[in-house]
Amino acid sequence: MNKKQIYILICLTAVCLLAGGCGQKKKDMVSKKGFFFDTMISVSVLCDSQEQGETLLDEAFAMCSKFENIFSRTKEESDLYRLNHRSGNEVTVSEDLYALLSCAKEYYEKTNGRFDISVAPLSDLWNFKSETPKVPDDAQIKKTLKKTDYSQVHLEPEHKVVFDDPDTMLDLGALAKGYIADRLKAYLVSEGIEGGYINLGGNVLTIGKKEDGSPWEIGIQKPFAERNEIVAYVDSVGSSVVSSGIYERYFEVDGKLYYHVLDPETGYPVETDLAQVTILSEGSLEGDALSTSCLILGYEKGRQLIEDTSGVEAVFVKKDGTVETTGGVELKK
Repeated sequence: MNKKQIYILICLTAVCLLAGGCGQKKKDMVSKKGFFFDTMISVSVLCDSQEQGETLLDEAFAMCSKFENIFSRTKEESDLYRLNHRSGNEVTVSEDLYALLSCAKEYYEKTNGRFDISVAPLSDLWNFKSETPKVPDDAQIKKTLKKTDYSQVHLEPEHKVVFDDPDTMLDLGALAKGYIADRLKAYLVSEGIEGGYINLGGNVLTIGKKEDGSPWEIGIQKPFAERNEIVAYVDSVGSSVVSSGIYERYFEVDGKLYYHVLDPETGYPVETDLAQVTILSEGSLEGDALSTSCLILGYEKGRQLIEDTSGVEAVFVKKDGTVETTGGVELKK
């Protein structure tokens, strides 16, 4: 081979590398489903091989199991269960649990107490998971309401939590999935995953783009409709799409709907003009906190909260079916 031939060969090799490889192997989309956090979840990743994907997803689902044993309010071995059934007024908790309690405190303050994770006793009283739910007696609601006040929970240094009231119990259902989705994504990215998505029910978090370079399309569920009936799609590239709605858990009595989003001021389901809020943000925990906060606050105050928060957008679906968006959202039908 002469020098000219060697030069051409080197040049052709360089072009192949710049183009992403001559005959580069197509990546495998590897997926796994399971039941965690009272919902069906799924994780899908683009991998170099099926074997690599299965190994990563097995670890991701082991993480889900670990986090469920931290944040579950009903599992007796969980950190949160032990916190709620404490013997004293001071408890030192894990870093993960402390992080969620801190996030809850931040949004408690941002919403002037409307976002309140101490509604656990009220949630138990209403028992929306029952096969035959009913409206509690008003006297019971007022009595239970006295146990609801997150301002009586104090977060001290070194992960210490101090309670003023021994009856205070906490529920992290509005935040846990967002935190877990963020942690799963961080793990997968650290292992070299550049494309995929995490779906934890109302929380979808994407990694990069599809293999063809296009964005992931995430459907926004139509309130009170069949599971796969959507309002619109939004594009997501390495970002979070979180939806919260009054249709997720509810029952009807005498023509009136009672839904699981409870007002810590009244003890009854919140009076809101919104049926659903979808938050587009970088992180899923932020999306979780904002979607629930906006749902509780209603459209006007909820929109103001979004506009006061940098780097996030929102889609609001009102009870009358009207869809409103903040300026940076492009809906696709």
